[in-house]
Amino acid sequence: QVQLVESGGGLVQAGGSLRLSCAASGRTFSNYAMAWFRQAPGKEREFVAAISWSGGSTRYTDSVKGRFTISRDNAKKTVHLQMNSLKPEDTAVYYCAATAGPGIVVVTTQDYWGQGTQVTVSS
Repeated sequence: QVQLVESGGGLVQAGGSLRLSCAASGRTFSNYAMAWFRQAPGKEREFVAAISWSGGSTRYTDSVKGRFTISRDNAKKTVHLQMNSLKPEDTAVYYCAATAGPGIVVVTTQDYWGQGTQVTVSS
């Protein structure tokens, strides 16, 4: 059982940076693969980034490769998404997600979801 709370969203100009954080409550955080998804108005929720149990494996959607970095700190039960060189098309509500097991899951079928945090990138 895991509870997830995102933070760090906000308004930023194109080219700027934001760092999203996801705080997890639960004794088995280290046994969950973690991921970030986003959902823009009128669009389906889409995969952004994921990280395995140990942090040894990561995966990103093509549109954010080279700009976003996902990381985790199992001791602090947190996962982060460092977002650099932000573009207007990155505007969305960003959701933290967790799935039991070591493998990365890139589909929206996740065991737990956070409430989301708004990221708005202006032109």
